[in-house]
Amino acid sequence: MKLITFYKLYYDHRLKKSKIWLKIYLILTIPIKYLINLPFVPKKKNLDLMAQKFPDFFNKNLDFLFEFFNSDKGNYYIDQYRQPVKRNNKKIDAHGYSEIYENFFLKKKNNHLNILELGSFYGNAAASLFFYFKNSKIFSTDIYPDLFRYQSKRIENFFIDNSSELSIKNILLNKDISYDIVIEDACHAFKDQIISLFMLFRKLNRGALFIVEELDHPDTRNDRNINNEHPTLREILNLINNNKNFDSKYILKEDKEYFLKNFEYIKIFKGKTNEIAIIKKND
Repeated sequence: MKLITFYKLYYDHRLKKSKIWLKIYLILTIPIKYLINLPFVPKKKNLDLMAQKFPDFFNKNLDFLFEFFNSDKGNYYIDQYRQPVKRNNKKIDAHGYSEIYENFFLKKKNNHLNILELGSFYGNAAASLFFYFKNSKIFSTDIYPDLFRYQSKRIENFFIDNSSELSIKNILLNKDISYDIVIEDACHAFKDQIISLFMLFRKLNRGALFIVEELDHPDTRNDRNINNEHPTLREILNLINNNKNFDSKYILKEDKEYFLKNFEYIKIFKGKTNEIAIIKKND
């Protein structure tokens, strides 16, 4: 973890709201707190070596893998968003998406797929997918790629800012790779969800899945839709399912037309607390 990442994750919001004397105090103490946290940052793990040690993991279901690698996609996890020095081993409720994923992934698990994860954070979900999809290549992206804790010949980790059309275009649209599964699990902000789906839908292979986690955040959390804009992606997907028209300043006309001509279905489910959308591209 880089110093700038530590600052952005844990102190950026506080610094912006603080008065001058607190700002000075934080600026002076953040480097010290960073050094205190460094020994508690987990070391990188080589998944190829781990696979040799635990070959039976290739036969485990997603719920086991998500919980083992501490992904919040499972039913329980240890809070991974606290400062490393403040973490404990207490398991709390996670999103509970395991069964939903299993229903859509089971028939694909032995295929040779390209899987794109937007918002990998520590890479705990990527490590789970590494074992579940034993023949697949996983592309994990994040605004803070230095957080990624795993390495493998089948995993590629790199920077992407999926709130930026330019970043998506330069890094993903111009990359000569198409995907069989895309999982959008970044910051769940209003604009980010919309542009990620409609810009990247062209990069999906036939029969591919595009998944949006925490679909309902821009509808239920002010910090994910600061300007209270509409329609949200959730509203757009419901309008499409009801054969109604929609407009968004964040969707190009050609991207909208391409999506409407090439999607097979849109299904929305609820995990323990939040919603998840699964969109399939035509075969």
